[in-house]
Amino acid sequence: MTITHIVLFEFKQGAPVGAIQEACKNMLSLRDRCLHPSTGKPYIQSASGGKDNSPEGTQGGITHAFVVEFATSADRDFYVAHDSIHQEFVKGLDGLLERAQVIDFTPGVL
Repeated sequence: MTITHIVLFEFKQGAPVGAIQEACKNMLSLRDRCLHPSTGKPYIQSASGGKDNSPEGTQGGITHAFVVEFATSADRDFYVAHDSIHQEFVKGLDGLLERAQVIDFTPGVL
């Protein structure tokens, strides 16, 4: 069953634009760089995201959003807890983020 993983970032006020752009590029590159432990092939089904452009004004400080899809909860769990590429990416955000939020769901499960 597919798992949709939504990641929301609020970058710190004054964070360098270049560092923010690099972090976003790195987030999207995880799709190709994170490899399954048994197959050695990418296991993230899709990844998209970018800078907020909503006119609604209800972002609550969130500036960037990303949607990542996994084929199974086991793939998502490996990504979150064990994938060294993902863990390296998270460490690279140190000092840039004011806040991060993550929400996962299985489509159709209410």
